[in-house]
Amino acid sequence: MRALTAEQFSAADALGGVRGVIESVAPGLLFVVVYIASGQRLTPALVAASGAAVLAVIVRLAQRTPVTQAFSGLLGVGIGVVWAWRSGDASDYFAYGLWVNVVYLVGTLASVLAGWPLVGLVMGLFRPEGPLSSSGSWGAAIAWRSDAVLRRRYALATWPWVAMFALRLVVQVPLYLADEVAWLGTAKLAMGLPLTALTLWLSWSLVRGSAALPVRPRPRPER
Repeated sequence: MRALTAEQFSAADALGGVRGVIESVAPGLLFVVVYIASGQRLTPALVAASGAAVLAVIVRLAQRTPVTQAFSGLLGVGIGVVWAWRSGDASDYFAYGLWVNVVYLVGTLASVLAGWPLVGLVMGLFRPEGPLSSSGSWGAAIAWRSDAVLRRRYALATWPWVAMFALRLVVQVPLYLADEVAWLGTAKLAMGLPLTALTLWLSWSLVRGSAALPVRPRPRPER
């Protein structure tokens, strides 16, 4: 989400570049394709998804490039593979992702309702005087809360994330419950990176330039 503070929006950079996109899409795509091509056999599909995730990590290690994104993908794929293998139900390969969306939905919605919108916290971290700058402080990361305009702006920019997680669940949970593996996998891919890129762009459009704005203190009531 650091892309929210950029002067120019780049979906490719925000999603980790071409390699990041391939690493994110390949395991799920292979799972669906191999599952269908093998006559709905679970084991070949699980092997294909696992192999893609492991290969991504190996290539990054061999090239000595950052492995954070590949490792996080491997963790997610690994949980999905174990879950589906133990239950024997191909739909359970996607169960972990659904629960992740539930957690994110609750977290983003709660952050808005509590007055600590997620986008505001991210923007605070990367403000020029924020803790991730060369000479910033952690206090500066939440200074935006004293500015009513910025608070509303960041809350508004968090709602697209709430909507994205909710939309994923509305579409994918019924497919999971109906055991529609092919359609569930297709929906997950279509509502994965493309929808994330759109949500990032919407949030970026709403907060563009706000990281460089001075924080205006909340006016104190007269006694």
